[in-house]
Amino acid sequence: MRIRVEGKHPLNGVYHPSGSTNAAMALLAAALLTDQPVTLDNMPHTINLQAMLAVAEKLGSKLEWVDPHTLRLQTEQVTRRTLTLADTNGLVGMMLYLPAMLCRRQHIRIEIDFPLNRIRTHLEALRDLGIDVITSSGAIECRAAYWERKEIILSQTSVTATAIVMMLATRLGKETLIHNAACEPHVQELAHLLCEMGAHIEGIGSNLLRVIGLDRLEGAAVTIGPDHIEAASVAVIGALCGGRIQINNTRRADLPMITKTYRQLGIQLDVDDDTIYVPKHETLTLSTREEDADLSVESAPWPAFPSDLVAIATVIATQARGTTLVHEKLFNNRLLFVDKLKAMGAQIVLCDPHRAIVVGPTPLHAIYMDTPDVRAGLAMLAAALIARGESTIDNAQAIERTFASVLTKLQALGAAITIE
Repeated sequence: MRIRVEGKHPLNGVYHPSGSTNAAMALLAAALLTDQPVTLDNMPHTINLQAMLAVAEKLGSKLEWVDPHTLRLQTEQVTRRTLTLADTNGLVGMMLYLPAMLCRRQHIRIEIDFPLNRIRTHLEALRDLGIDVITSSGAIECRAAYWERKEIILSQTSVTATAIVMMLATRLGKETLIHNAACEPHVQELAHLLCEMGAHIEGIGSNLLRVIGLDRLEGAAVTIGPDHIEAASVAVIGALCGGRIQINNTRRADLPMITKTYRQLGIQLDVDDDTIYVPKHETLTLSTREEDADLSVESAPWPAFPSDLVAIATVIATQARGTTLVHEKLFNNRLLFVDKLKAMGAQIVLCDPHRAIVVGPTPLHAIYMDTPDVRAGLAMLAAALIARGESTIDNAQAIERTFASVLTKLQALGAAITIE
């Protein structure tokens, strides 16, 4: 997909974020832990989730769309022990199917085409639980184990590793304590679904979880929460483009550190329990505790500022008066997209793969961009929407791998986006 984006058009209107793709992927995988029906409402239609649904069917799930956003599925039997390279297709999220496959088939094989260091925390956690894990020739083989009580600590606060351990603990363990667990909103949603299915989980929303498992889980019906990354990104796009927008169906609990960081970058948002109001912003000025101090934006595990918003925070910094140090502490190479911002006229010094210094404000001009990074895609779209001239973004389908219909929803607000 190629899109053309003409900048400098104010946005006005009401925006509705989709359900969280990250939550939907985890909840879909959890639904395969039981042979009873599970109903998931507010399902987003994204590329990644479509791939997950296709694999669920291959594993034996029967899918029924009750309406365009409500899915009922039932997996009476998990019919396969293996996920092939064609099934996983480079998507780490496919690892979320490991618990259901392992709990219901005992011995499984998952073929992968990404480096094992991307799932090192996951594999360590499996071994800490006593599960036999063999890695060879681009594949992971696991044999199930049962335990009365296990207490483990994750080497990183990984969302996917936390989800995998939680799901395994509901079926294979009697009591499991998980230290250094991730606690993002989509992890909390998974924990609540598992509780609806009969498991007992203490400490939801914290870094220490206690899971009491069962021999059998029941069916359940839940509504997937809004994508807070989509909502927070669109709030920035609205503020930088001018005009006034209202973002409905959000959750205040997902936003405290995000709105605090935006406020320091000069963007003021009015947040109610389920709505974000984005007023018109004329100019942006960094707000720091000390009058002459530079601002530092740092990513960290939830509830701190999320890594998935570092890219769009960098775009804000290019338009705010002052100097900002952007520090991506969690992942390597997530700041390499700044080369595209520099090509658009931004004043940025990339110190190393984790740190960039941004001096603003600088006007941006349109450029050609190819293959936007999945996580930086919305940020580059934001940059194109505030740049002078018409930018071209190739392979723009990457933007909608995790954000459903975001391009057409922005068009409805007045964004000059032409989809080819």
